[in-house]
Amino acid sequence: MRPFWSLSLMHRFTKIVATLGPSSTAPQVLADLVAAGIDVVRLNFSHGTAADHRARLDGLREAMRRHSRTVGVMADLQGPKIRVGKFAGSKVLLKAGQEFILDADCPLGDNNRVGLDYPELVGDVAPGDVLLLDDGRIVMDVRAIEGREIHCIVRHGGELSNNKGINKRGGGLSAPALTHKDMEDIKTAASLDVDYVAVSFPKSGEDMRQARQLLREANSNAMLVAKIERVEAVANLEDILDACDGVMVARGDLAVEVGDAAVPALQKRIIRTARESNRFVITATQMMESMIHSPVPTRAEVSDVANAVLDGTDAVMLSAETAAGEYPVETVEAMARICLEAEKSMDVSLDTHFLNRVFTRIDQSVAMAALFTAYHLKVKAIAALTQSGSTALWMSRLTSGVPIYALTPEISTRYKCSVFRGVTPLLTGENGHNRDEMLREAESELIRAGAVVPGDLIVLTIGEPIGQPGGTNTLKLVKVGEHRPTR
Repeated sequence: MRPFWSLSLMHRFTKIVATLGPSSTAPQVLADLVAAGIDVVRLNFSHGTAADHRARLDGLREAMRRHSRTVGVMADLQGPKIRVGKFAGSKVLLKAGQEFILDADCPLGDNNRVGLDYPELVGDVAPGDVLLLDDGRIVMDVRAIEGREIHCIVRHGGELSNNKGINKRGGGLSAPALTHKDMEDIKTAASLDVDYVAVSFPKSGEDMRQARQLLREANSNAMLVAKIERVEAVANLEDILDACDGVMVARGDLAVEVGDAAVPALQKRIIRTARESNRFVITATQMMESMIHSPVPTRAEVSDVANAVLDGTDAVMLSAETAAGEYPVETVEAMARICLEAEKSMDVSLDTHFLNRVFTRIDQSVAMAALFTAYHLKVKAIAALTQSGSTALWMSRLTSGVPIYALTPEISTRYKCSVFRGVTPLLTGENGHNRDEMLREAESELIRAGAVVPGDLIVLTIGEPIGQPGGTNTLKLVKVGEHRPTR
C-alpha cells in the first residue's frame, strides 16, 4: 500500500455539491463559490419558482465562464409533503404527557390539535406506532384512530410550528414518491437542461423507473439520483441501484425513520454498495450545519466530512449552509480543505480489488486495465476519451490515487462527469474519425488544464471506431509531447 496523496497532493478527488438559495444568488457570491471549488449545484425544488432557478443558473453559467470551470446542475424534487397544517398562532408549545390530535379535517390548529397536509396518514398508522415531528424533535405515541383523527400522547414535547414534517418510526407510509408537483417539476428541470434529477423518498426501483420515463418524455437525458431516506429504500437498495445512476445518503429523514444511531453504519453500507454497483453517491444533511451562523466548523463536523471521504463517497453536500447561511463561500472553502486533508491519509491498495473479479465487457476491462497500469507505473494522469462518460465512471469506482480526466466532445457528458470522484471533465473538439488528431488534442487539453507537462507519463483510453458510445477498446501509454502520428 502507498499513501493516496503521493501522486497528486493538491488534486481534490471528493466533489462538493452546494445548494443555491438567497445567500448564493448574488453574481459575486456565485463567482466566489465557483472559485472556491464547488463541482455541482443543487436546485431545491421545495423552494422557489422556475424563474428563480433559471436566474440562478444564468448567474452560475456566467461564473463558470469567468473561472473556466465545469459545474454540474442537480434538480432536487420535493417529494410528498407529509406535514402538519398551520396553527392559529403560527406555533404551539407541547408538553410531555399531554394528549394531541392530528386531525385531517382541522382548518387551523391550536394547542390540542392540528390539521394534516397529508390526510392519508390516518390510514397509514395504528395504535402503538411512534410519530416523529420536526425531524424527530417532537415524539408522539399513537393511542387511537377515530375517524379522520389520530389521537396521540406527546412523549417528547417542544415547540411545533406551521408545516413541520412528520415521519413514522420504522417507515410504512404509503405516500407515492412522485407527486403531481414533482411530475410538473420534472418538466421544468428538463427545460432548464439540468444534469441530474434527485427523487425524494423513493421506496423501490419502480419509483425510479417511473421518474426516468417522465424525464425521457420531457426530452431529458439527465442522470437520476435516488435519495435514500426511507426504511423501505434501505430494504430495496439493490433494486433502486439497478434503476438509477446515483444515490444520495439523505441522513435527515433517514435518521428519523431508522434511528440516528443506525445511520453511520448505513452510510458506509450504502456508499460501498453503490460503488460496487458502478453508481455514484452523494453524502448529505447537516455536514457543516454550524456554519450557517459561524465562520468555522465544529470539530465534529470536520470529522463527519472526513469520514464520508474515507468511506469513499463521490461527493459531500451542503444545504442550508450555502442556500441560506451567513458564510456560504467560507463553508465551501472549509469543506474543500477537509476533503484534501482526509484524502492525504488514505492508503491505496488497488491490487486487492482485482482479486476474484471477472470483467465480461471489453470497455470495462480496458478501464480496469488502465487503473492497474496507472497505479503500478505511477503515471501522472489517466485520460479517458469518452462519449458517454461510462469509462470515467468505472475508473472512479476504485481508488488508484491517480487523477482521471474525462475528455469528451459531448457537452452533456462533460457536466455529468463533474460529480464522479477523482474525475475532472474536459471538453474536446469534434475530430471526426482521426485518431491521431484526437490523441494530440487530448495531450494539449491536459497541458492546458495544468494536469501534465511535456515528459510526463500518462495512460490514455479510447474507443475505435471513434465516436461510438460504449466502444472503449484501446489503452495506450504515452509520454506527453512525444506522440507521433502512425504511418
